[in-house]
Amino acid sequence: MATVSSQNLLDDIRNTEQQEEKQQQEFLSSVEKIVLTIFLSIIIIMTVFGNLLVMVALCKDRHLRKKKTNYFIVSLAFADLLVAVVVMPFAAIELTTGQWRYGAIFCLVRTSLDVLLTTASILHLCCIALDRYYAICCQPLVYRHKMTPVRVAVMLGGCWLIPTFISFLPIMQSWNAIGIEDIIEERRALTGGSNDTSCVFLVNRPYALVCSAVAFYVPLALMILAYQRIYVTAMTHVRQIETLQRAGSAPVTGTAPIITVRSSTSSDPLEHYRLRTTTGSGSTDHVPITNSRMRIETKAAKTLAVIMGCFCLCWAPFFITNVVDPFIHYSVPWQLWTAWLWLGYINSGLNPFLYAFLNRAFRRAFLVILCCGNERYTRQASCSYGHTHRACSAASVNGTSMALRLSFLPNRSYSDNGRTILANEQESQDSLGTL
Repeated sequence: MATVSSQNLLDDIRNTEQQEEKQQQEFLSSVEKIVLTIFLSIIIIMTVFGNLLVMVALCKDRHLRKKKTNYFIVSLAFADLLVAVVVMPFAAIELTTGQWRYGAIFCLVRTSLDVLLTTASILHLCCIALDRYYAICCQPLVYRHKMTPVRVAVMLGGCWLIPTFISFLPIMQSWNAIGIEDIIEERRALTGGSNDTSCVFLVNRPYALVCSAVAFYVPLALMILAYQRIYVTAMTHVRQIETLQRAGSAPVTGTAPIITVRSSTSSDPLEHYRLRTTTGSGSTDHVPITNSRMRIETKAAKTLAVIMGCFCLCWAPFFITNVVDPFIHYSVPWQLWTAWLWLGYINSGLNPFLYAFLNRAFRRAFLVILCCGNERYTRQASCSYGHTHRACSAASVNGTSMALRLSFLPNRSYSDNGRTILANEQESQDSLGTL
């Protein structure tokens, strides 16, 4: 009798411990869900706010609408805004609740929109890189010829049309599932749901290779080539200014002249390269030009590294996994898939900061909007745009067109072998640091 009572007591203690452990796990699970929900909500809100602000700025500021590059930026912002509004919320709900509640048809529509909008965002980044390449690395007439309004419209249309051929068309026709139907059904069974309660998306090898190439690898290759040429051209401009200084084309008296080199037609923040030198007499005649050039080269390298680094960091893990997974029998854990996918979504929130917030013209427009049209910021913006659009003649050095502004002289002309350089009294407000 005593043995039975002891056994019952042990069972009660064991059951109590199991219940407490279960309650603790449920509590931790609830806390994790709350933290995850807050984290995902912050990502969504910041993405919506940043991209919406970019679009409003372009609509309200007529100066921004004059730049061709800005149309790519605002279209990029629209694509990223749709990612935050249409794609992220459903992905967040599915992740936090652990199930899909919207049916099989909407699962296909949501997945198609996911592929469409994220691919459109990446293609916009590629077009921005190409626009910058033509603006900075080509002659002004070549840029005008290449980037006509019609061609800009065609490029923007391509950014939205091309993704449909790897999203709605194959996904709604289930081309991505050809040959792996059994694996998809098995995955649904493991998740404990049917077609209506689980949204399982797996792709076969052909679709994985084609989709990844179109959406990531080809744009990545073009961006690397474009930004590499931009960096080389920037450094070439700096060395040409150094040559002009040494040849005596720039004046050697005065205090702290600032020479700004920029593509005469480019609207890109990378178009401006500023070289500071201090001239005088005696031992202070020349500040080492090499130090200035090293600073400019370092800033240019850091700027381009940030752009390419963020893009690769956000999307490379997902697309590498997307290509590898079909060849290793779909053994990548779903947790890893989810982490890589949301890392790609975060890129939509970073784009406004990389391509707009670090641009001075956009920053001025943001200040006007956020300060409710404060007269001080409106006046500063108008003044800055007035200075920016002053006429400045072009100087061609070794076949590269540039506009030289020397802030320390009142409109005087200098000649270098028959080529005229206009010295402008206004110091340029733009530099490499604007990006």
